[in-house]
Amino acid sequence: MVRGGRWAVLGIAAVLTVAGCGHRAAEHKPRFESAEELPESLHKDGTTILVGDPGSAVVVRLYEDPRCPACEMFETAGGSPDLREAMLVRRARTEYTLASFLDDKVGGSGSKKAVNALRAALEEEKFVEYHEVLYAHQPEESDDGYTDAYLLELASEVDGLRGPEFDSAVKSMKYRSFVAASEQAYEQAGGAQDPRGPGTPTAVINGKRIPLEYNGLLDGGIFARLLQQIHDKPGEWDRTFLPRRSE
Repeated sequence: MVRGGRWAVLGIAAVLTVAGCGHRAAEHKPRFESAEELPESLHKDGTTILVGDPGSAVVVRLYEDPRCPACEMFETAGGSPDLREAMLVRRARTEYTLASFLDDKVGGSGSKKAVNALRAALEEEKFVEYHEVLYAHQPEESDDGYTDAYLLELASEVDGLRGPEFDSAVKSMKYRSFVAASEQAYEQAGGAQDPRGPGTPTAVINGKRIPLEYNGLLDGGIFARLLQQIHDKPGEWDRTFLPRRSE
């Protein structure tokens, strides 16, 4: 659900075509064997969910709304599987900001309920697995389908997630203050040009906000090459990928 104006990009072709050259030496740390092993925590800002090796040089900040169909495309068939692989080999880490604006746009409370449930899953150290399950079973955007019952049903697919504390947190909206603060952080990320937020999904890689129509978020192959390029040649990334607004 992209919001915001058009973008002009300088040098994007160069970035997307030179990936794969000049690989860095292999990291000394072993890879994580599965997504379940990825470290996950809440940032001290109270809204950002951190996933992956804190020492990874490539930092991908993602802005997502659980009801957003474009986010579902990114998570299931786009760049997310490649991002997950990059996290497993400690090449990248991810910072999630979870929005819930679609509830106001299309009606209902499914986004807020899903964000609350994801925060509850983080408390159980099951955010990564539950996040994947939610997008794999996302209801239609117009269908306010993330009900308490459905969220708990999906949680049953994650080993060790269901329990009195998690179930109670989902049913009582225990983390409603987190939901509100996270939406506010999302809106602030848009700045003066996008006061309602940057749109979802939006990726900011090593401090640079990437326009959806150019960065291959929904094309796994392009996104994987982009991540590799930034990892291998961060200086070249700084010089060649310069997004700017156009009318």
